[in-house]
Amino acid sequence: MNALLVLEDGKVFKGSSFGSSGERTGEVVFNTSMAGYQEIITDPSYKGQIVVMTYPLMGNYGINKGDVESRRPFLEGFVVKEYSKIASNWKKEQSLGKYLEENNILGIEGIDTRELTLHIREKGAMKAVLSTEDHDEASLIKKAQCCRGLIGVDLVREVSIPKRYNYVQNKDAKYKVVVLDCGVKYNILRELARNNCNVVVLPAQATCEQILEAGPDGLLLSNGPGDPAAVDYVVKTVTKLISKIPIFGICLGHQMLGLALGGKTYKLKFGHHGANHPVKDLRTGKVSITSQNHGFCVDMNSLNKKDIELTHVNLNDGTLEGIRHKKLPVFSVQFHPEASPGPHDAEYLFAEFTKLMQKSNKQGRFSKQRRSVP
Repeated sequence: MNALLVLEDGKVFKGSSFGSSGERTGEVVFNTSMAGYQEIITDPSYKGQIVVMTYPLMGNYGINKGDVESRRPFLEGFVVKEYSKIASNWKKEQSLGKYLEENNILGIEGIDTRELTLHIREKGAMKAVLSTEDHDEASLIKKAQCCRGLIGVDLVREVSIPKRYNYVQNKDAKYKVVVLDCGVKYNILRELARNNCNVVVLPAQATCEQILEAGPDGLLLSNGPGDPAAVDYVVKTVTKLISKIPIFGICLGHQMLGLALGGKTYKLKFGHHGANHPVKDLRTGKVSITSQNHGFCVDMNSLNKKDIELTHVNLNDGTLEGIRHKKLPVFSVQFHPEASPGPHDAEYLFAEFTKLMQKSNKQGRFSKQRRSVP
């Protein structure tokens, strides 16, 4: 079936559809990962976005249930140079095309993804429409221009779980962590479990009182989609909790923590999406290759340097990648230490989080009485 991808600036790409059919709108972004398309497709942070893969062949190892990163795909569309009709892998349970079809996700192949990627790098990420129904280019340009985009839009409500659940409960675990689900990837939960934590997952709308009632040793602010400034209810909750409990923020969680600490966020030209981003730890000088997926960033100049230390920086463009509070057990990173897909260079941060909880517990700094909410 013929399909069109049309950008808001009038750029048109013609190809063939796979997966579902119909019409979707969203911000078009590119991802530079060479593998891991299943984890990318099931990353809730892509809600509201049409994802272009720069590696030319996708689908060659199929789909299996063990490698999904959320309960279902949330992205708006999937764009590839070539979709492999043959999928060969011992874990394969179904094809990529069938998986997209079952989850009502549109795919398009046969377009020049290199040209599209260069266009986005030059012009910036922009709104677009992907359609198998409407082939009137003028009509599609108007639809792309009129779609909601990401700025000022709360997409977290559309991906967060509706109610609390326990991810794992191990009687021998040393720590209890509440994860605020703003679009959490499953491997974040797995990494916490591997680091001796019992994990309770709460909806993004959970209040300060509900979080503390769970009796956690620490709070993890998860990744998620969209504009952090639009998720003001989470920022307000985090502001109340900063002095009450150890906090670890990842990706959107990092941005929301930055806002709660008095900083500001801004939209990047085309974001960071891929598994090959070099990040320098300013404390040690060590460089890690990281997995990233975000379109917004914390403005490092907006933070109070008296209380906040800048810990990590992106070596590609110099943007802020990590912060920590100088007095309180609070820190965050813009990249994904859990990877999936991507390198495992930054897994050590989960161990840092457990050490922070251990230190806080020994000091008695965050007793249940101090955690109570007025």
